[in-house]
Amino acid sequence: MPASSSNLFSYEGKKVVLTGGASGVGAAAVEILAAAGCTDLIVLDRNEPTGPATAYVAADLSDPDAIDDACEAIGGGVDVLFNNAGVAGVHPSDFVLRVNYLGLRRLSEGLLPTMNRGGAVVNTASVAGQGWPKHLAEISELIAIDGWDDAGAWIADHGELIDPAPYEFSKEVAQVWTMHGSRRSYLEYGVRTNSVCPGVIDTPLLHDFRRHMTEKIIDWMVDQSAGILTPVEIARTLVMLGSDASAAMNGHNMIADHGFSAWFATNQVDFAGLA
Repeated sequence: MPASSSNLFSYEGKKVVLTGGASGVGAAAVEILAAAGCTDLIVLDRNEPTGPATAYVAADLSDPDAIDDACEAIGGGVDVLFNNAGVAGVHPSDFVLRVNYLGLRRLSEGLLPTMNRGGAVVNTASVAGQGWPKHLAEISELIAIDGWDDAGAWIADHGELIDPAPYEFSKEVAQVWTMHGSRRSYLEYGVRTNSVCPGVIDTPLLHDFRRHMTEKIIDWMVDQSAGILTPVEIARTLVMLGSDASAAMNGHNMIADHGFSAWFATNQVDFAGLA
């Protein structure tokens, strides 16, 4: 149900699905969505949320059968889908790609045919995925594969590309999938698809990021970003992209990093901290 022109950020009357809502950015988004009037909020997670969600579906987003079961449990009439769940690169590459890309895609494609027109899909990507132009040919190959098992086989066959940085590659794919999938979602179903690309966030996953990206790089990024991002800051950005206020936005990867990427692109960051 579209919001009135007087409150384009309202979620009143909307059916919302959020993955990864038990902690971090997802838990913050649950609170913000409830405050924005959402009274039909379904959280998918391996852990039950403690916030004001109205329904919980236990789901392993690395398992295609579990995702299909979740789609059946959710039913039709979804207005906004937040694909927020994700894992860091400390896990095996195939698991990282299953959660961060294959699961995101399967849930989106499972719900899209019955979503309400005028709705939105919002993916949580990352600034770590901004290297996608260097791998666009390979990512396009992967995206062209429809089947879960066939895509898994492609991932297994491209270890030399993925294994050195599985998280980064998964978020590159998430950004390209956001752009690629936005055409079909909008033209066939009237549903916008965008992503938010955060910088370093102070969440329970930060420990894993420090392990796989190193303490030095994380601390440098936080310093050059003028401070670490909070879960609430990113949750607000997600909720904004899912609202009617962003009705003209489709296929966009929105950077949310306090300006770090802009400063990096214009040679305004200090690399001394990496020496």
